[in-house]
Amino acid sequence: METLANEKLSILFGRRSIRAFKPGPISDGEIKTLLEAAMAAPSAAAKDPWRFVVIRNTTTLNRVADILTHGQMLRTATCGMLVCGDQAAAHDQLVSYLLQDCSAAIENLLLAVHALGLGACWLGVHPREDRMQALARLFNLPSGVLPVSMIAIGHPAEHKEARTRFHASSVHYETWGGKP
Repeated sequence: METLANEKLSILFGRRSIRAFKPGPISDGEIKTLLEAAMAAPSAAAKDPWRFVVIRNTTTLNRVADILTHGQMLRTATCGMLVCGDQAAAHDQLVSYLLQDCSAAIENLLLAVHALGLGACWLGVHPREDRMQALARLFNLPSGVLPVSMIAIGHPAEHKEARTRFHASSVHYETWGGKP
């Protein structure tokens, strides 16, 4: 496919969810680079409501895996990042803006992880109240700071081929149902 052959876009098509990790450190410098990349995301009215909790403690990562049933890869991840949003900092203090801003930061984070040769998996937290409350308690989040997602990060123990998920049927031109 021509799109996948475009070298400039290879970072996008090569980023895949990694659920198997092998041991290996992630340096403080790499963590800072990942956070800088995440915070380079666009944000409604430049409010930057994202907040991050970096978790390297294996016991804590296992506790998060106990909370997030589809997050078992956290047990072998080197690092986890809890992406939160501060509702008081969000544009017009609206959760919908907070979620959009955090999602943009998450995608930047995932792309940066891939660019550094690491692997990651995005685990949904919001809007599931049980997950949100459990993680808010575990990490002692202040009132108004909402856990949005957990990102498992580590050295990939699996390789997935680049791909596109393009479907022409999902695209409309000028009006709904419009053709090119």
